[in-house]
Amino acid sequence: MNYDITMASEEDRSEILSLYKLQIGRDFCPWNDYYPSNETIDFDFSRDALFVLKSEGKIKAAISLEEDEAVDSLDCWNEKLTPSGELARLAVLPDEQNRGYARIMLRFGMEELKRRGNKGTHFLVNKYNTKAIRSYAAFDFKVVGECHMYDQDFLCYEKEL
Repeated sequence: MNYDITMASEEDRSEILSLYKLQIGRDFCPWNDYYPSNETIDFDFSRDALFVLKSEGKIKAAISLEEDEAVDSLDCWNEKLTPSGELARLAVLPDEQNRGYARIMLRFGMEELKRRGNKGTHFLVNKYNTKAIRSYAAFDFKVVGECHMYDQDFLCYEKEL
């Protein structure tokens, strides 16, 4: 598997937006025509927080280092792991799934959060998304709570970096 992971650029915007739109309607995906959007990408660009995996000149996957006050303020997170960063908007082209790209992007996201000085990472996973849960199991994340946000039931995952 030959690929590069780089910080996304303005030239990647339309391809990233297309990748996001391909996720709409997939099992357990809460995304819609309004989210994630160009404004979401702008927010990620403003924080140097959007990364893409490219192979053969095409974006196969993307991940963001999120800042979401509602998620960050949940009381289940371990205070000893602060500062802690959230991984979000992990997307893989539908026809490229089950090839390890999600795990590659998660590993990269955790390394980048650690490089930026974070002690831990956390994120939410739809509690019925068994495919995602299996993918995260390889990293020994701990389920530290549950919550209901964005019209879904989530498991709260956390890991020391």
